[in-house]
Amino acid sequence: MSILAAVAVPHPPIILPEVGQGEEKKIAKTSAAYQEVMQRVAALEPDTVVITSPHATMYSDYFHISPGKKAMGDFAAFRAPEVQIEVDYDEAFAKTLAAKCMQEDLPAGFLGEREPSLDHGTMIPLYFLQPELTKPVKVVRIGLSGLSADVHYRFGELIRETADELGRRVVFIASGDLSHKLKADGPYGFAKEGPVFDHDVTEALDRADFLSLLTINHDLAEGAAECGLRSFWIMTGALDRQKVAGELLSYEGTFGVGYGVAYLKPLGEDDSRDIGRQLLQKEKKDIEALRAKEDGYVHLARLSLETYVRSHVVLPVPKDLPEDLQDRRAGCFVSIKKEGRLRGCIGTLAPGRRNLAEEIICNAVSAGMHDPRFPQVTPEELPRLVYDVDVLSEPEPIDSPKQLDVKRYGVIVQCGERRGVLLPDLAGVDTVAQQIDIARRKGNIGAKEKYTLWRFEVTRHV
Repeated sequence: MSILAAVAVPHPPIILPEVGQGEEKKIAKTSAAYQEVMQRVAALEPDTVVITSPHATMYSDYFHISPGKKAMGDFAAFRAPEVQIEVDYDEAFAKTLAAKCMQEDLPAGFLGEREPSLDHGTMIPLYFLQPELTKPVKVVRIGLSGLSADVHYRFGELIRETADELGRRVVFIASGDLSHKLKADGPYGFAKEGPVFDHDVTEALDRADFLSLLTINHDLAEGAAECGLRSFWIMTGALDRQKVAGELLSYEGTFGVGYGVAYLKPLGEDDSRDIGRQLLQKEKKDIEALRAKEDGYVHLARLSLETYVRSHVVLPVPKDLPEDLQDRRAGCFVSIKKEGRLRGCIGTLAPGRRNLAEEIICNAVSAGMHDPRFPQVTPEELPRLVYDVDVLSEPEPIDSPKQLDVKRYGVIVQCGERRGVLLPDLAGVDTVAQQIDIARRKGNIGAKEKYTLWRFEVTRHV
């Protein structure tokens, strides 16, 4: 058994007495739990510790594995330069892992290191672990990515396969705080998603319910402003097909940020816990259910993009469409999501085509192929995409933000030729002030510039 155990731990610098200067006593339960799990880890006498950290080098589409023989860092950024951590890297492990990823075309390796010094998300677990060790332990440090949950899971599987191949005794440390928005007087404020996210994640860790961790709602995670979820995703893959005993040792949110400490112990092979396959199967069933319920508007948007991506031909207007699509002219937006995250959104405020059907067809292609925020949709992605179509009423000018309602109205913020648009009823947009600010920034309009406001309603097809 190459993966001896896994731990999920937070990384608040204030937990160090040298940084906290007494404030660390307010999270004494977290400190005690941290010491307990690291004593357990040391007792296992691992050869290698794999640490995933959201504060190591991170890319949206790539897992960075720290290269080299050794690294060090300190807490000078937290006014404690005397606290220093030094590690020897397990070069053979890192190189073997990178080679396995290359063979599978999984985007991971040594490219693009931006900061060779150890980050605090790596150092704080080591601060607690190193004093407990009776023999030297090498480290593999890995950054997270913006890739999907199933890719993180597969990366974790490759970590375990590497440990098996090299005969390493490995402990996996998933470094990551939970929600950063638990208290109104905290450093990041309060969001209603924060406590819900922390409850769901800590429950899943305690039960070793990996499928729940991997399928946490994206809007919930984003609203909670978490940082550790992707660390936990990789950890679940490292424990693939293992019966696992989970134990949540502590949870605190004293400073408005969630700190959870969990210990996960593999108990032997269990083929029923092939969670990566279950994740893909669940996603497939969920999308099939959506496809079965989609109306003519959403079906037309999906058919348009699928036709263009596969054949590079614009879909002709089908003949069997509802009259509203053939006879009506209106602006519309087509939004595309993948695994709950926006994958493209393009629209028109006023009709520019002969009918609404043509408007949807063209905007669907633009959303998938020409949204400058995203790469073009590939054929392999098509089965995993979800579509929304918003049909707009004619925009009307308004005199005051008081005439807006984030649930009912979209907004247009205009200054000269520049304008920004935001649709209504979007996750994470809870106030009119937020709505206007986001639209203003989308239009590259300065906060002190004079602008006019327009509102519109939408009929949303999902």
